[in-house]
Amino acid sequence: MAKILIVEDEKAINDLIRFNLELVGHKCFQVFDGKAGLEEAFGAKYDLIILDVMLPEYSGFEIMEYIEETPVIFVTARSAPNDKIKGLRLGADDYITKPFDILELVERVKAVLRRTKADTAYFEFDGIRIEFDNRRVYKNGEEIQLKPREFDLLEVLVNNRNLALSREKLLRLVWEFDYEGDTRTVDVHIQRIRQKLGIAERIQTVYKTGYRFEI
Repeated sequence: MAKILIVEDEKAINDLIRFNLELVGHKCFQVFDGKAGLEEAFGAKYDLIILDVMLPEYSGFEIMEYIEETPVIFVTARSAPNDKIKGLRLGADDYITKPFDILELVERVKAVLRRTKADTAYFEFDGIRIEFDNRRVYKNGEEIQLKPREFDLLEVLVNNRNLALSREKLLRLVWEFDYEGDTRTVDVHIQRIRQKLGIAERIQTVYKTGYRFEI
């Protein structure tokens, strides 16, 4: 997976981001002020930098002026439209305002890494190979036919592995609509994936919540 630098002065938020990104397989490095962030950005190669704006020593905007190739996602309390426009004009790939949904951040990290080709194009486990670019799944070398929504759901579960995802969250991420009272379609698709791939033990039901892909 990706090597990610987190530049955030609030330790609790920095730790929250690191914990969740490492759960899904990324390798994270933490710094807590702008000076250290600037030095680290220049001193080592990263696939992505998650950058706060309001930092001790140097602001995220000041740091951004020196970053040329590494993708950047701003995560900041600065929510004014002018701040967002400034961040994007400086070259940031995304701009997320606090408070934020940690699962949304994980998905946006995935999207940026996908665009910049810094993420792996496949994932393997238990004799199963998922190829994200061409949307194919193989088990022991034999292709398993998944319907488009089944593949989308499997991809979301794998990308957020080890995280509990509610049925409502899965509806938003896969079907792109909000909860309207019936989440049975999620359960039906989960059952189909379990049966086709034989991974009932991997896709675990989280009591009164939803599902978690355990790896």
